Amino acid sequence: MSAAVYEATTSAPVNIACIKYWGKRDTKLILPTNSSLSVTLDQDLLRSTTTSRADPSFTKDRLWLNGKEEEIKDGGRMDNCIKEMKRLRKVLVEDKDPNAPKLSEWKLHIVSFNTVPTAAGLASSASGFAALTTSLASLFSLPLNPSELSLIARRGSGSACRSLFGGYVAWEMGSKPDGSDSLAVEVAPQSHWPEMRAVVCVVSGEKKDVGSSVGMQLTVETSPLLQHRIKYVVPERMEKISKAIKERNFDEFAKITMADSNQFHAVALDTTPPIFYMNDVSRNLIALVEEYNRVCLEKTGHLGAAYTFDAGPNAVIYTLPEHIKAITELVLYFFPVPSAPAERSTQASAVGFTDVLNIFPEVGGKPTGKLIQGFNEEKVKKWDVGAVKGVIHCKVGDGPKVLGKEASLMTAEGTPKPL
Repeated sequence: MSAAVYEATTSAPVNIACIKYWGKRDTKLILPTNSSLSVTLDQDLLRSTTTSRADPSFTKDRLWLNGKEEEIKDGGRMDNCIKEMKRLRKVLVEDKDPNAPKLSEWKLHIVSFNTVPTAAGLASSASGFAALTTSLASLFSLPLNPSELSLIARRGSGSACRSLFGGYVAWEMGSKPDGSDSLAVEVAPQSHWPEMRAVVCVVSGEKKDVGSSVGMQLTVETSPLLQHRIKYVVPERMEKISKAIKERNFDEFAKITMADSNQFHAVALDTTPPIFYMNDVSRNLIALVEEYNRVCLEKTGHLGAAYTFDAGPNAVIYTLPEHIKAITELVLYFFPVPSAPAERSTQASAVGFTDVLNIFPEVGGKPTGKLIQGFNEEKVKKWDVGAVKGVIHCKVGDGPKVLGKEASLMTAEGTPKPL
């Protein structure tokens, strides 16, 4: 190894879309058929952390994900991201400063660990490629802003571009063939509407039957409903939900979020052959939120929660602080979770519930299921323990973070530290 260690460690958040991205007009550049909008979740339990190191002694670019070495395929998404970041290092740094180390010519070792169930519809690839991009940007000292970095993260995973910002984020589809205007922009920072909460119900951490990339292409090729969605539905919803966020109007935010989730899954069903990402547990979680909202409307005239499902069975329920306790108790009543580990696991797919937001101090953070007055119990099926494997509380969060040396995932030899 060289005397100096050129290394950077960053973490990046998950984002969960309210207006869904589904379909590409260019599969190589990952250019979407429609714009999308998401909420960035706090990194306390859901995040990807990546350490990247450049060294002249390394013989090839190598990647380890969650302790297992993964192949970096020539011309693949990971390879494309790495090559583009090396190109930018040369153009923006080394060509301008003759004394700058030639990091663009050295091979990289990359170690990444995520606490998000992979390929289960909880945006693991989004946080992963966002962490990779920000780690390499820090390693290479690139003078790029989050929107500029989002152009590169997008090439790894489309929704990764939205994880370059905290708060409320739009991915503008753009119109240029080269994709230079298909990037992420901030709609509102986390500080604008910090009260937003998410209750994540982990139904399955298993890899889904139809991956997002394959599913999207099938939908683009076969779904008439998708074309209607692209042309008429999404542009209006993007405008309305952006306005709702800026006005902190939860009722409007909730209506649009639920409607778009439903239409996304309708588009999946309109595909040939049809794609099923939700299951019976998912549908019962929808019924729970719908019945809760009925009660809230009768009592207060306002909605209390909004469900959304990405390409998987796991539910994300957006709500506000005054509702999160009741929502959690209802979920635990109808979907009792397994006992949590004695110590909080680093894996988001771990069983149980951990009261990270200190919502249940009166019971030591161990609530039991509970109905609310006026809730019609017959609307939701009561499931056995484990139908929902875990319940995770999240706040709206900030974007990627550059971490200190103590957070490095790499040994002195450039291999993964033991997990």
